[in-house]
Amino acid sequence: MILPITLVMAAAAGLINIWLAIRVTQVRSKAGVWLGDGGSEPLVARTRAHLNFVEYAPFVLILIALIESARGTSLWLWLVGVAFILARLCHGLGMDPTAPRILRRIGAMTTLAVLLGLSVWALVIGYQAAAAKPATGPVIIGMPPPSA
Repeated sequence: MILPITLVMAAAAGLINIWLAIRVTQVRSKAGVWLGDGGSEPLVARTRAHLNFVEYAPFVLILIALIESARGTSLWLWLVGVAFILARLCHGLGMDPTAPRILRRIGAMTTLAVLLGLSVWALVIGYQAAAAKPATGPVIIGMPPPSA
């Protein structure tokens, strides 16, 4: 089973993760700090941006994969995935001390909204599956169903 939304979002997330790691390494090199943060505010900010991404991305990607496997691809799921990717780009940029703080806020709030929306969507799918009525008639374990 191919999950195209999940594949695209996981690939985009992988690229963002690499981009954030490179940004940390650039500041480490400039500051000459290879372990810890050395008290460098730009290094702390970029490290936190990277770690924050790593904290949220797995939950969002898992939820997208589970929802897509349960309900198939949909425009809404594409839009939610794209919103998450854009939010993480905004957050990563907005964490720099010289960047407009609004980028960080947009990224953080959008990420939380996406995570909340996907979580509720997954709960609804799980509830609907649990509430589905079982098939009527006898169930014989180990026996093939009768032919029509």
